[in-house]
Amino acid sequence: MRSAAEVNEQIRALWLRAGGTLSAQERAEYELLVVEWAAAIRSAVIKAA
Repeated sequence: MRSAAEVNEQIRALWLRAGGTLSAQERAEYELLVVEWAAAIRSAVIKAA
């Protein structure tokens, strides 16, 4: 599993490439990245506890 920081960087890169407006394909990629980012955050919180 990638870290939340790694996934966040990919999300930022996607927005930069898209110029602030996502196509349908980019929106689908973004949604998958957000789910992955949330899972990474949860994993980090569980490990910290």
